Amino acid sequence: MSLIDHDRADCADRTLGLLLAERDSLRRFVTGMMGRDPHGAEDVVQETLLRAWQSAGRLDWRDRPIRMWLFRVARNLVVDGRRRDRTVPVGITATDFGSAAPAVPDHAEQVGDRRVLVSALRTLAPAHREAVARVHLLGQPGDDVARQLGLPPGTVKSRTHHGIRALRATLESHGCRPAGTEHHRGETR
Repeated sequence: MSLIDHDRADCADRTLGLLLAERDSLRRFVTGMMGRDPHGAEDVVQETLLRAWQSAGRLDWRDRPIRMWLFRVARNLVVDGRRRDRTVPVGITATDFGSAAPAVPDHAEQVGDRRVLVSALRTLAPAHREAVARVHLLGQPGDDVARQLGLPPGTVKSRTHHGIRALRATLESHGCRPAGTEHHRGETR
């Protein structure tokens, strides 16, 4: 073995020794930044040590402590990983996601709405209530309801129409404005 090869091997051994001596403190530092992701932290530590090994010939190992360089590289790797994880794919903009998050239904409000609706339905004549309930609440087609009740389809349409009008009047008298009734024929804005 030549003198140059011996010096290189000696330098490589010292470099390896310095890197291994910093490995535990580097792992603690990275784990503190990444939280409960031990596998991700180990990946960052390994990538940091690999970069230090690859850059060993360009780094000043004698006059400057390597620890600060390792911590800086590890920090940059963690920050880059976070940035990469939160990026939005190309072609998607914020407007594609809508202006607001979807509303979470308020169950208390739904119970209140249901009680108001049931009480308004009770004010209808039984024939109108049955037609409205079957067509609008159960979603049955008017022709099927007419066949089930043994009535002409026009009678079911009439009962449904008059029942809905009576429901709207009852709800509005209680201060409720049913959805979809912002503007009716004959009303002025």
